[in-house]
Amino acid sequence: TPPQSALDAAARRRNLRQAFAARGRLPAHVALVDDVMTTGATVQAAARALRRAGVVRVDAWVCARVP
Repeated sequence: TPPQSALDAAARRRNLRQAFAARGRLPAHVALVDDVMTTGATVQAAARALRRAGVVRVDAWVCARVP
């Protein structure tokens, strides 16, 4: 996908539609690690793919949050 940095929140969500896929046998609980979260679109899209693949709980660990 194109870089997220120049996109507004709505464009970030559109940019990440179907960007992630989870395959194989997955654990029931997964932690996603993001260095900097701006709108949360990346974490949300990745978590959605994991949930579709059967993951029961997805946690997001973020090092920094942009207001």
